[in-house]
Amino acid sequence: MTTKRIPAVLTSLAVTAAGLLLAMPAYAQEAAEEPAKGGTSFLSVVFGGTAMDLIVWLMIFLTSLATLALIIDSCLCIRAVKIMPADLIETVKNSLAEGDLGAAMEACEATPGPLSNILMSGFNSITEGYDVVLDSVSSQASIETEKLMQRVNYLNLCGQLAPMFGLMGTVTGMVSAFGSLGTVKGAAQTAALAQSISSALYTTAVGLFIAVPAILAFTFIKNNASKIILMMEAMTYELINTLKNAEVKEE
Repeated sequence: MTTKRIPAVLTSLAVTAAGLLLAMPAYAQEAAEEPAKGGTSFLSVVFGGTAMDLIVWLMIFLTSLATLALIIDSCLCIRAVKIMPADLIETVKNSLAEGDLGAAMEACEATPGPLSNILMSGFNSITEGYDVVLDSVSSQASIETEKLMQRVNYLNLCGQLAPMFGLMGTVTGMVSAFGSLGTVKGAAQTAALAQSISSALYTTAVGLFIAVPAILAFTFIKNNASKIILMMEAMTYELINTLKNAEVKEE
């Protein structure tokens, strides 16, 4: 099922749920004879369904945990100070300005990271000419960019999976609701119907509750990552040009 079909499916399921809700007043008179009962709790919705419902809830909870973990990880790791340490940039810039390539390489080895990997790729190709250095830097920058964006894309995956699991719970809830119409009679039928519809709507709501912040966080983190990547590429070429100018001075 493609994501473009999800709104149509949700609309169809909403119409079905509305029809079931409209049918419930037919059982109201019988239900009124029963003692009033308290509202359905969230835990009873989660653990009161079928085994399939429990599996859906488990997947939703795992997705929520993954979303939270990815947001925290991205906020801690995808930062300019982590990807482009100021001490590393200053040390490499000074070393290259003095023509000391060995000191620049030692600084990169002492501070591993995306920027260090890109610079080391260029430094290792220094004997092959400036054009080869630029090609090596460009290739390594593409690799580091892909690694960085993969972390962000997992967050987007969670944002897409959460409503899908919610939709799955809605489908299983509707199946249980229709099944209760033929197996249970009287006031118990109304209770079973309400339980199934409640479970179906809960899964949809929780799935969307997870998906919305996941997609928002993905958008902000992706934009921040793109900005950092552009800054890193600009800084890399600036440092490489420092090396080139140092070589020209030596000549």
